[in-house]
Amino acid sequence: MIQPTLFAGCEPEVAAGVDGRILAVGEGARSAAGRRAEVVRLRGRAWPGLVDAHIHLEGLADRYLGVDLEGAATLEEALARITTWSTKLPDDAWVAGRGWYNDLWGDRSFPTRRHLDAAAGGRPTYMERKDGHSAWVSSAALKRAGIDRAMQDPPGGVIDRDKRREPTGILRENAAMDLVFDLLPRPEQAQLDDAMARVLEDLARLGLTAVHSMDTAQGFGSWQRLRAQGRLPIRIVYNLPLVDLLHAERMGVRSGWGDEWLRIWGVKAFLDGSLGSRTAEMLDGSGTPRLPQADLVDLIERAARAGLNVCLHAIGDGAVRRALDALATHRAGPGWRPRIEHAQCVDTKDVKRFARVGVIASMQPIHAVADRELVEEYWPRLAPHSYAWGALARAGARLVFGSDAPVETADPLAGIEAATVWRRKAKWHPELAVSRAVALRAYTAGAAYAVGMEKDAGTLRAGKLCDLTVVDEAGVVATIVGGKVSFLRTPLSTSRRSSPKTR
Repeated sequence: MIQPTLFAGCEPEVAAGVDGRILAVGEGARSAAGRRAEVVRLRGRAWPGLVDAHIHLEGLADRYLGVDLEGAATLEEALARITTWSTKLPDDAWVAGRGWYNDLWGDRSFPTRRHLDAAAGGRPTYMERKDGHSAWVSSAALKRAGIDRAMQDPPGGVIDRDKRREPTGILRENAAMDLVFDLLPRPEQAQLDDAMARVLEDLARLGLTAVHSMDTAQGFGSWQRLRAQGRLPIRIVYNLPLVDLLHAERMGVRSGWGDEWLRIWGVKAFLDGSLGSRTAEMLDGSGTPRLPQADLVDLIERAARAGLNVCLHAIGDGAVRRALDALATHRAGPGWRPRIEHAQCVDTKDVKRFARVGVIASMQPIHAVADRELVEEYWPRLAPHSYAWGALARAGARLVFGSDAPVETADPLAGIEAATVWRRKAKWHPELAVSRAVALRAYTAGAAYAVGMEKDAGTLRAGKLCDLTVVDEAGVVATIVGGKVSFLRTPLSTSRRSSPKTR
């Protein structure tokens, strides 16, 4: 017979019922669990389960399905990895991968198709930049996509060209990138599912109990199959791309559809690009706007009528202002919880508008660590109000934190460090940091509220889902989801105190 579970030895102790919900927390946990309870002995501090509120699971799965260029410190290292992968393939096969980051290389200029032509042996090649806003493609890939000197830049995208107007091999933003991306062969379902299962296990090891995913229908299909097979170690909330809004409208899908493990919440739309790809939309007129204002207003009205929330990607201060302007014209209804994703540069005039308009600031503190040098080069006068979590929090904005993985690490402990003490250690505008309590709330209660789950998650209270992240001085001790162990660090440190006896 299935019995309740007692998570003992951590502070506080927690009892979980057979339904995966909390029976009691703290002093009453042992008696609530009962004498026959299964006991999981832990150490450290038990937090409400940490949630990554902005992640790309398909991008993480790509690491297991193609060339992984993450961490390549030079162009030469990136090319060597591509060559090693390519030599295993037929001469006409596609070579695909992601993770290159030219800002890490000694020469920060963007690479060209000619580099890929040699490294991939003339094969059609598509390599996505770390930030997901640029692609590096080979001459064969350009030819297959029909991209030549005569082709005009698609609306919202840029095809980089040399002095003779020949494409260099760099495509910026989805409108341009998709000209090649749409030609790539898709992985078999079994391959994708296995890669996705590995990704979710990786995230559980980091202490994550749930994620808010910004992906496509391909990923959603994989998660449904894994859910049916009992292979989801963490919860997933899916925000569908703008291109699928029409389908959701026709089907009548609304925010919250699904179950406790897999549910739909909002519509993700891009207003601009990124700092790294030099396409963030700024108030000074630089950058690449991706969604015209009239279309943005239409999106918001359509999503609201359909009962779907919106997650608006806006990195530059120009895009952030456009998002706030459009959301300010919409009259909020029950369950309306719009989000601006990233908000990396917010003009001082717009900081207080988040709370006034009722917009959630969905931010990724770890970006500041990676982007500091770029900010000082491209946004030097804007640094005092970039990655301004502290300023937004003081102005009453509701914060939600995530990672944007695979752009940055999905490690939530690294994110908490970045949000709280990193700025002081780096001596980089420490007034924009937040307290540990604020950071934890952004990873827990704030994340639950952002997807309408505050009655079920976000805090350790009787009746809520038993999702825990247990940590000690060495890192994550255990990840508990629905009262079940998704990850347990073994063996626990030999310096731990003796596990308490159970009744």
